[in-house]
Amino acid sequence: MSVAADIADPLATPARFLKGAGERRADMLAKLGLNTVHDVLFNVPRDVLDLTHVKRPADLTGEAVETVRGKVVDRDARTISRGRTLTGVLLDCGNGEYVRGTWFNQPWMFKKLAPNQLVLFSGKAKRSQGRWEFGHPNVKWLVDDESAHGGVQPRYALTEGLTQENLRVISRSAVEGYADFVPDPLPAGFRATAKLTTLSQAVRGLHQPDTLAQFEAAKRRVLFDDLFEFQLGLAMRRRAWRADEAAPRLPVTTKIDARIRRLFPFEFTPGQQTAVKEIAADLASGRAMHRLLQADVGAGKTVVAIYAMLTAIAHGHQAIVMAPTEVLANQHWATIDGMLRNSRVERRLLTGRLTPAKRKRLLERIREGDIDLVVGTQALIQEGVHFPRLGVAVIDEQHKFGVAQRAHFSLGNGDRGVGNGANKNEPGASASGSGLESDLIEIRDKEDKNAIAVDRASTSPPGAAGGLRGALRGALHDIPHPTPHVRLRPHVLVMTATPIPRSLCLTAFGDLDLTKITDLPPGRQRVVTSRVHGAAGRAKAWQFIRKHLDAGRQAYVICPRISDDEENSAAEEHVSEAPSGAAGGLQSPSASGSVETVYRELTAGELRDYSVGLVHGRMDADAKDEAMRAFRDQETAVLVSTTVVEVGVDVPNATLMVIHQAERFGLSQLHQLRGRIARGKHQGYCFLVTESEGDDANRRLAVLEQTSDGFKIAEADYEFRGPGDVLGLRQSGETALRVADLQRDEPVLLEAREFATQLVESGRFDDPEFAALKRSVLERFGYVAELPKTG
Repeated sequence: MSVAADIADPLATPARFLKGAGERRADMLAKLGLNTVHDVLFNVPRDVLDLTHVKRPADLTGEAVETVRGKVVDRDARTISRGRTLTGVLLDCGNGEYVRGTWFNQPWMFKKLAPNQLVLFSGKAKRSQGRWEFGHPNVKWLVDDESAHGGVQPRYALTEGLTQENLRVISRSAVEGYADFVPDPLPAGFRATAKLTTLSQAVRGLHQPDTLAQFEAAKRRVLFDDLFEFQLGLAMRRRAWRADEAAPRLPVTTKIDARIRRLFPFEFTPGQQTAVKEIAADLASGRAMHRLLQADVGAGKTVVAIYAMLTAIAHGHQAIVMAPTEVLANQHWATIDGMLRNSRVERRLLTGRLTPAKRKRLLERIREGDIDLVVGTQALIQEGVHFPRLGVAVIDEQHKFGVAQRAHFSLGNGDRGVGNGANKNEPGASASGSGLESDLIEIRDKEDKNAIAVDRASTSPPGAAGGLRGALRGALHDIPHPTPHVRLRPHVLVMTATPIPRSLCLTAFGDLDLTKITDLPPGRQRVVTSRVHGAAGRAKAWQFIRKHLDAGRQAYVICPRISDDEENSAAEEHVSEAPSGAAGGLQSPSASGSVETVYRELTAGELRDYSVGLVHGRMDADAKDEAMRAFRDQETAVLVSTTVVEVGVDVPNATLMVIHQAERFGLSQLHQLRGRIARGKHQGYCFLVTESEGDDANRRLAVLEQTSDGFKIAEADYEFRGPGDVLGLRQSGETALRVADLQRDEPVLLEAREFATQLVESGRFDDPEFAALKRSVLERFGYVAELPKTG
């Protein structure tokens, strides 16, 4: 009897029982995550060698792209005219036949193609000096796979002790013994519509393809299933939220629009106009808004958020802004408080720094509905914080929170403290608390003599037609109020100034509607960005900086860590590091990444004649605020800091930035940091200090020199660094996707999303034929979609 017969699920058979595996290789397979037959069957090869069309040199025609196979037997490299280089490599293709490959201005190919390596050359060949020659051929190394011969050969990721031939034997054993046991959760009709092969055929095609087309079809099916289940989870979450998503109707009347816009001393940009229009439509719909607002650095997303919140307040609802750090919360508070200084909107800042007595009193006033707008950190969602009529919740830099925090605000009627109770002025509603006092918050300038007159101290009885209620209905054209006890959800606006690649928008934020602001306000200038290498380069940069400081400008100096004795303080300071290996050890003290060392060196050296401030995450909160204030008020010319200034700090006079060990940061984070300067009328300059000589680090930093488009930078950052924790949940040892890569497989992702959306929204996903697939989705992504296991 076979091992499979003794196991309820044959695919759960341990991989060690497969031919070619055994106890000796079981541990090696485990390092690759191949513990069971199922793991082996769905282990997608990294690529394939298509040797079906490999030709002998004697059979080449030179008329199309052709491939030869041979061993490196000779190399040469020389400089030709005008400093150009020419590298040549000779391949022995057997039977006394040779071909040559040549590369102009790619001297590194000399080292990459070592003697005795077995390789494939692909390209258009031409005759030269009696032999075939490939100019800049595509090269595929066979050095780890010398046994490869004809046909289509899968190539797997390896670990020490395993060869390609080992894994081919093991995979072939899994296919021959277990492929017929692979269940297919997709009904035949759906497979036909989506043009998908069966799953059992797919695992055969992955490991034993007869043609390249067969392998690609098999790979597409496995990738589709991985991404399809994820998108189904997101579609189910959208449906679950919309099934019970009654929200307050908050139409933007002409009068409300005019009064809000009077608060801003500038015209909205076209991007802001579009964003306001889309958000206004959401607010008036009666369905809870779930929208992601993406705006490049400096594009003015905060203005749009204020517009949404004031719309809610004008209708008698409360609004909040939640920021990931106290620094950003304080900046939002300063911006909002300044813009509303001529209004009667009751607003407060709620952070963890309040004394117990002040916190208790503030929470009471929030709970009673006396406070219209609250800015805060995660203190907003802690126990004891209750918003009786929350209309709009704004979450800034949401990627620094998680799905759970965002979902917190998608609840209704007091759930987790952020509900929307029935309007207190409707018949049958409770008359407790502040009664009508918060039904309409006046939004006006001091000079606006025609503002809606609202006496917040009005003694009109609850339910009366006059007083505040009359003012409300007169001003807002008898907007219908929700009936008592109707479960209402607040409108949720998620914002980020970190542009997000499209594939991540479809996954991490796949349940949200998307709005982008890509244009900048008039007058904003592109920051000139330069890489700085070596002592001479740093000296020249500091000379330039001192000249601009003397002209009255200010500078940031950014460091990736706090002290020299830290191995890595990235978690504390929110440094988004570059790929491992990008940041080499820096020997020069002046190139140190320590904020303490850099501060000491600058105050004793390059900046000894200037006032220099210091701020980092370990400082006392009051000392940190004082350092920020001094820089903002131009009492200090330079601020040496960690990434605590990454977002939110707005000092228009700051036009200079130096970032030490720039290769340690991700491109998007560097773009965020760079966005702190040149926020006024003066040109900005950013210096990326790096001692790294690595090609990867220099290619990454070159992107910042070449473009200021945050969306292009985000795509490049994603290409270099990968998606990271795309779900916003840090699940140790747990990954969202089995085999798919969001960037590489974006075309399949888009296809899977379209099918998933149609299937769920049409209701077909609830049909019995999809029951097995639904179970799989709930088991894999229930924690992401926050769905009950019943579906």
